[in-house]
Amino acid sequence: MKKSILSVLMVAAVVVSCTKSTSKTETVENPDGSTTTTTTTVSENGIGVDSAKINEVKENTQAKIDAAGQKIDNAAEDAKNKIDATADKTKQDLQKAGQDIKEGADKVGKDVKSAAAKGASKVEEGAKKLKEDLSK
Repeated sequence: MKKSILSVLMVAAVVVSCTKSTSKTETVENPDGSTTTTTTTVSENGIGVDSAKINEVKENTQAKIDAAGQKIDNAAEDAKNKIDATADKTKQDLQKAGQDIKEGADKVGKDVKSAAAKGASKVEEGAKKLKEDLSK
């Protein structure tokens, strides 16, 4: 705990002690021929921040975000198109399978009717023979 407090105090002292100062010396010639020298010192306390660089980084970041958003939109559109194509193909396959099943069922129905008719005729023939045999 003590180390943390000391670390915070040291960092705060460094930040407070950071002073950026610039000096500008200007020499002006007076109308009477004499010169006057003026020195101006500008001090900035704390860490100097260049807002132009911040704005540039912000614009670059926004451009990258927009590009990433566009890529995401394109990928989503491609995925949607692939899903739609797959759904259409599946629908067509299911319709074809349904038609095949219907055709198969119709054929089976005809075969069953045919078999039933043959069976019925054999039963009738058997019944006639039985009747004739009983009549004798």
